[in-house]
Parts: sequence; C-alpha cells; structure tokens
Amino acid sequence: MIDLRNKPIIALIGAGKCTPLEAKHALLAGGEIARRGAILICGGLGGCMAEAARGAKDAGGITIGVIPSYDRSSADPSIDIVIATGMGSARNAIIVATADAAIAVGGSYGTLSEIALARKLGKPVVALGSWQFAGEWEELAGVFRADDPIAAVDIAIREALR
Repeated sequence: MIDLRNKPIIALIGAGKCTPLEAKHALLAGGEIARRGAILICGGLGGCMAEAARGAKDAGGITIGVIPSYDRSSADPSIDIVIATGMGSARNAIIVATADAAIAVGGSYGTLSEIALARKLGKPVVALGSWQFAGEWEELAGVFRADDPIAAVDIAIREALR
C-alpha cells in the first residue's frame, strides 16, 4: 500500500474556461507536480483544472477533484478521487485548506477567492499569469510570482515543505 500522508498536496487553481496559454501552463504544471511526487488537487471540472489533471495523470500522478455539485460523474475523466460537495463555489475553501500550497493559473473571481482563502489560511500561493495586486509583490507575504510552470512548481513545493 502506498502511504500518501507524507506527499505534498499542491492545488492548481484557475478558471473553468482558459486561454490556450493558460491551458498549456496548467498541463505542464500538473505534469511537473506529479513528477515531483506531489498530489494534485483542483476543482475537478474543465479548463485549467482539466488540463492540470490530464498533465498529472499522463505523468503517473494522483489527482483529487473537489467538485461543486453532488454529481460525481461531472468530474473530468483525469480525476482519480472525486469529492462531490454540493457546495458550489464554497468548495474553494476545501481545495485550499487541503493543499499545502497553491498555483494560480490565470483565473477569474473564483480563482481570486481561492487565493484569498489560501492566504487567510497561511498557505503559500504562486501566481502564474494570474491576478496582480496593488503594491510590490515582495510586500505580499506568501504570494509569489513565477514566469513559467516549472518555476511555479519549484516555488510551490519548496514553500509546501517549509
């Protein structure tokens, strides 16, 4: 039996509809998360979430999807473990509370809420083409910026293991 309790869990948060660049970033980040031996958690549906899950599965990783409905069949096929919440967007709290760190790829208000919840819980967030905030990035403790998916995973895993 595989002991999963000591593996880092990295959330990939992003929009259900994403640009081709965001999709590519999510796919590459998901694959890198799996190659590093971490577990991917996401919202379990389409867009960035589906791309990250596909990348992780293609690399032999484990994927968890926390979906907004009670219908487990609505999850992306690349999700191994489906958590059906029936909570709508409130599921965002479960995603970031479960993760050790989060990578935000693009995104809209749902992603912004996950960033805020992660920081409220003291979880590090890596922004990859995601929300930018007023002021200097260095002033936002726990929010990091990455220019590519490999760097984003590097930072997320480093911070998750602290």
